[in-house]
Amino acid sequence: MATIRDVAREAGVSIATISRVFNASARVSEDTTSRVREVAERMGYWPNGAARSLITKRTNAIGVLLPDLYGEFFSEVIRGIDLTARREGYHLVVSSSHADSNELLTALQTVRGRIDGLIVMAPDLADSAPFDESALRFPIVLVNPGFTTTRCASVSTDNVTGARAMVRHLAALGHREIAFIGGPPSNLDARQRQQGYHEALAELGLPATPGLEVTGSFTESSGFEATRELLSRTRRLGAIFCANDCMAVGAMSALRQAGLRVPDDVALAGFDDISIASYLTPRLSSVRVEASRLGERAVQLLLGCLARVAAPGPRQPMPHEILPTSLVVRESSGATPDRVMQTANGSAVPSS
Repeated sequence: MATIRDVAREAGVSIATISRVFNASARVSEDTTSRVREVAERMGYWPNGAARSLITKRTNAIGVLLPDLYGEFFSEVIRGIDLTARREGYHLVVSSSHADSNELLTALQTVRGRIDGLIVMAPDLADSAPFDESALRFPIVLVNPGFTTTRCASVSTDNVTGARAMVRHLAALGHREIAFIGGPPSNLDARQRQQGYHEALAELGLPATPGLEVTGSFTESSGFEATRELLSRTRRLGAIFCANDCMAVGAMSALRQAGLRVPDDVALAGFDDISIASYLTPRLSSVRVEASRLGERAVQLLLGCLARVAAPGPRQPMPHEILPTSLVVRESSGATPDRVMQTANGSAVPSS
């Protein structure tokens, strides 16, 4: 295996120059950097990460802490994190934790010292204390956190506005009996989407009927069972709005099994606009969340926090961003794109 001395000798430069090249120092010319990297690749040399981090005080690794989450949406968030991190020269250290304080503390201790910063997806967590303590040691960015904290940066989805837009869309088509299949009450996204549903009903003067609300768990099977429960309560359903697309898939199956047609008998809509939404029959109307963008912004915020930590001067306030959602209308809600109303956060997205 080639050593740093072998590469320096072959490239005709000093050992210090080799070190500067792999530490991305601006003191090395572009020609020299290219020559050194070509020689290193040809000789199969790569610097020892542990030794390099002792010099740079950086690991060039980002930690990602995930709760026990389900579905394509979270895969897209991770994809956005991974692509952006690799583009910026970082690799990921991924750990999982359930919504339990003891498990969370164990996970935080596991990644400590191995990463430069941490991204945490925390929609089911309500306690900021473990993060507040850890944020004193390295930067932390929270994705859709279920709590507020001034010590960590965060990026979230505008769930309330998105849910309000979908309910207004369904009401504009003449529906007055709009049922809602929600997610777990412990989940912030679920609570905010339910909040948007209630706010829209109030704005439109529509009754909030407890019998038209059922709780699911963001899975297809829970959407199926929730729809069967709704049908057992009433046959006067005009529309069903599901708090995510996975539950809408289950709802569509339950309606079909009951002999009801979508959208002729019951209109149907979801939330997240995962890829399968445009391949269902009929295609699913949904609230689009740019899940990959959510992961991308989390990495960008974390890198910004790392730069602020390294910069001299007083500590700057942590940034908190809310990414917009948009309405995507397809056949399942019974409307065509030209009948889409303007949403509070911009024009609706055409059917795709």
